[in-house]
Amino acid sequence: MKRGMSWLMIFAAVWLLAAGTVCAAAATTAADWTWIAADDKYGKYYVPQNVQIVSSVNGVATRLSAWTKTSYTYAGAVETVANYEIQAVLPDPSQLAYSLALVEVCPQLRTIEYVQENFYNKDGKVIWSKIYDPRKPKEINSQSFDEPFYDAIVDAVFRDGEAAQAAAPNRWITLWQVTAANGAGSSSIADTTTMRLKGDNLIYWEWVEEKNPQGQVQEIKFMKKAVNLPQGTQKVIECKYWSGAAGWQDMGSELDGRYTVIKPESQEGAGLKRLRAFAAGYQHWVNRYRIDGGKEALPVK
Repeated sequence: MKRGMSWLMIFAAVWLLAAGTVCAAAATTAADWTWIAADDKYGKYYVPQNVQIVSSVNGVATRLSAWTKTSYTYAGAVETVANYEIQAVLPDPSQLAYSLALVEVCPQLRTIEYVQENFYNKDGKVIWSKIYDPRKPKEINSQSFDEPFYDAIVDAVFRDGEAAQAAAPNRWITLWQVTAANGAGSSSIADTTTMRLKGDNLIYWEWVEEKNPQGQVQEIKFMKKAVNLPQGTQKVIECKYWSGAAGWQDMGSELDGRYTVIKPESQEGAGLKRLRAFAAGYQHWVNRYRIDGGKEALPVK
């Protein structure tokens, strides 16, 4: 009898979880969606009042949950069907009208995780769905499709201006720039939206370009770095490399994970001065959402 009751309880729990997910999706579908961003392929929406705090540490939210909506033009539908490799399920991309996704966001790590996605036709009928198990966190940077969703969800709770900084003229700051006599040159810019302090380390993404004398980009390095500001050392955490011949390549296998000293007289030495100045001038920004005992552990507003 006890074993039968145990299975009954398990079945009931699973049914309630599934029903709760479906009801949440249905409720969000009927909600007043707020526009976030759009281009010639996608429209992006969310419901600010439905953003939930899933977990927190010392009053600082560490995990947020929300439903998002993406609408598709024909070009966006074609691209999405190809990216998801669902041509067999959806041979006619014009049938894809919009999708809903349940996501969870971690402000401290700048990550978004997809929990569930449902794809709909113009009649509101589900034509394909997926539950992500296991989930895979995606870090948000300038190249992320999900950046507008991440910014809106975090701003709904903290109101510290993620979306505003992403669109600001000073989003990217120049760390160093060199031009040769023949016009060839190289430069490095840092994305301030990704900057955050963890201990003494400033974590951020950096974009380095090499150009020929005609001003054409020949090489790009897109790197996630940790720079120890007091010690003047750095390490590359992730690196993606582009060239006209080979396209984009992930260089992670070539990284050793070691810190190296930044020489004061080098180009990176000039960049270190710029990073120190930014961190000193924008302490609230680089310390936002901290839970590691830094200068600011910002409570939820």
